[in-house]
Amino acid sequence: MLRVEHLTKVYDNGTVALEDVSFEVPDGQFLAVIGLSGSGKSTLLRCINRLINPTEGRILWNGEDITNAGQEELRRIRRRIGMVFQHFNLVARSRVETNVLAGRLGYTNPALSILNHFASSDHEAARAALARVGLEDKVKSLASELSGGQQQRVGIARALVQNPEILLADEPVASLDPVLAHTIMQHLESINSDGVTVICSLHFLDLVHRYSDRAIALFDGHLVFDGPPVEIDDAKFKDIYGHEAERVG
Repeated sequence: MLRVEHLTKVYDNGTVALEDVSFEVPDGQFLAVIGLSGSGKSTLLRCINRLINPTEGRILWNGEDITNAGQEELRRIRRRIGMVFQHFNLVARSRVETNVLAGRLGYTNPALSILNHFASSDHEAARAALARVGLEDKVKSLASELSGGQQQRVGIARALVQNPEILLADEPVASLDPVLAHTIMQHLESINSDGVTVICSLHFLDLVHRYSDRAIALFDGHLVFDGPPVEIDDAKFKDIYGHEAERVG
């Protein structure tokens, strides 16, 4: 169980990205996080794995306080929290397998990882993850040689080799066309079917309806909806996206 309690994030310039946000995520759920650009979705996901430090509030995972974890404890926690980024976050001039092996850094002696030395079992795990996302033939390719959809699948493989219990996906399909978007979402759905909790920020409600068990919505950093996607009626849609927004379809 992941519990977010009264989470607030105020940036140094005074921007309030999140204010008093609370919710729980049961193990194994596929949770969509929706809202306009700038509503706080990315900040929320990055607070969960402490890429960003919250200003106030707590994040508890199975009773363990992530927000107060020290560096060594945080390294151990992050092993079990995979992350997929909107813009892939790959090293373009490195090979695909090397990018995927970055997901094993939390399990590797830091001195050896600097030398890019990984155990044979890590290499086997990386290749298995690439096979799972249909890229077994791209192991030796440079990341820069891949299409956007392929690069995002490398990002998913990198998260997979962590053997995560939670997978955070920050707008993973925002830069992809609709066909590729469904391909990426189907990979996330498959991972979720293995029992991994998925928390995925999305813009498009059709994807939210198709893939998520539940949705939470942010507006100006406030939680304005929490429930099944089918409950997002016209009134709630306006609360989430503003009164001038129009539904499509």
